[in-house]
Amino acid sequence: MVPYEPKNLPLNSINWARHVSLIAKANAALGYYNGILQGIVNPGVLLSPMSTHEAVLSSRIEGTQASMEEVLKFEANPREHLPATQHADIQEIINYRHAIGQAVQDLKTRPLCLNIIKKLHVILLNSVRGKNKSAGNFRRIQNFIGPLGSDINNAIFVPPSADRVEAAMDNWEKYLHFEEKDRLVQMAIVKAQFELIHPFLDGNGRIGRMIIPLFLFEKKILSSPMFYLSEYLEEHRDIYYGALLRLSTENDWDGWITFFLSAIIKQAESNSQKTKRILELYEFMKKQVPRTIRSQYVVQAIDTLFAHPIFSSTDFITHSEIPKDSAIRILNALKKGEHILDLKHGSGRRASVMIFPKLMAITENTIM
Repeated sequence: MVPYEPKNLPLNSINWARHVSLIAKANAALGYYNGILQGIVNPGVLLSPMSTHEAVLSSRIEGTQASMEEVLKFEANPREHLPATQHADIQEIINYRHAIGQAVQDLKTRPLCLNIIKKLHVILLNSVRGKNKSAGNFRRIQNFIGPLGSDINNAIFVPPSADRVEAAMDNWEKYLHFEEKDRLVQMAIVKAQFELIHPFLDGNGRIGRMIIPLFLFEKKILSSPMFYLSEYLEEHRDIYYGALLRLSTENDWDGWITFFLSAIIKQAESNSQKTKRILELYEFMKKQVPRTIRSQYVVQAIDTLFAHPIFSSTDFITHSEIPKDSAIRILNALKKGEHILDLKHGSGRRASVMIFPKLMAITENTIM
């Protein structure tokens, strides 16, 4: 099978008139979502579970099986023995979340670029599957996509030859900073072109999905990089892969853009609903809990629950910075009020592990 030859960006074949309606709807949906984000004092803390949920779903597209609850339980009790495969899946998800966090910090001082992408890749593959596949470096050999155990002759897709990767990614980076007619169409092209080039030996899909919130944040479309598309893509995996494949087989960029803008609209609507429900829950807790718990540390406790909805009692004390006796008293009162529940009872020197079920239910409620 002949390697794919990437199109030079910007594309001159887009039927812009076809996309006018979806462009308007997608920008409006993101604008509405951003209005909600701007009303949150610290979205990175309050919406932290959504970041973990994205990491779980993006990694699941690539074959991991760990759930959000399993990831948070592991972080609350990392000494617990787990089967090797489960531990590896969880570490991949933690790496994913760490990589996005690091990129956001980097974007405060420099624009999105190939060096940031390579840094993301190093973090993503740290100590997990693919760690020996030249982390942080573009590939120097041919790769391909196909069924497990297949060879290049019956591949579904063969990316560009290794000697074309550097030039293709240089063009990709330049297009990142090109003044395109519409930023969301540009993002659709940026994401797809990255997947088509497939510049790394492993982790291309996850890096490609990470680029979406980073692009939106850098271009100031969103005030916070809290927008993740993996929920929609995982729910519509076959359509997603089909739209990407038709780029190489039929040069169907308009079909891909239509799919991507539709995904943005649905995900923005879902994110808006979830974020409003999380805010409503937060306001409810701030009004309800102080009525039954008399403590100067109540707001600190509530903020900690939202940032860490599954936690050990020890971690709660550490993260909340509440004195131990007060923290234990607050936790007992929260359990009595059924705001939190025990997942694992503590014994001896082992701390209890608890869950904030209402927040978990909101976060894991998937879109239609």
